[in-house]
Amino acid sequence: MCHGTFILCGRTPWLCGETVYLRLGEPAAVSDGTLADASRFARASAPVRGAGAHFAAYTRGAPSPSVAAKEPPRRGSDGGNGSGTAVITRTRTQTRRPNMYRVLLLNDDYTPMEFVVLVLRRYFNKGPEEATRIMLHVHHHGVGECGVFTYEIAETKVTQVMDYARKHQHPLQCIMEKK
Repeated sequence: MCHGTFILCGRTPWLCGETVYLRLGEPAAVSDGTLADASRFARASAPVRGAGAHFAAYTRGAPSPSVAAKEPPRRGSDGGNGSGTAVITRTRTQTRRPNMYRVLLLNDDYTPMEFVVLVLRRYFNKGPEEATRIMLHVHHHGVGECGVFTYEIAETKVTQVMDYARKHQHPLQCIMEKK
């Protein structure tokens, strides 16, 4: 859990959970209004170098002995004083919603209406009124939507309904289609 916002030279440094990446040798203002240098934080890892600037990861807690003793400023590979800027890139993972599928019941002349209501209540968690409404829609229009699910769940529900109907010797048909 984050316990504060860290501000470095007017910019927010890279904050990752309890770890903050600070430029070596520069103070940071904590969100409680106090000014703190890196010695207030325990060193979490080796410095991170980039574009002539040196950064280090710190976590909240007691300072480690190596941090309490001031470290000399490190010089970049270009021989500068380490005051350049660094670019820290983050990889964004892009997630997308799964395709959704409609589960449909088809009308037939032999399956009793009470059985269709029972199937809707048992496998699709419908209340008595909603199950009756869907059953009447199937009866009058020839097809009715029981629900919208991801592919795996829709496939499982279709299989369960078809198996249950065959077990009770009813020709009820249940299908799924991409929404």
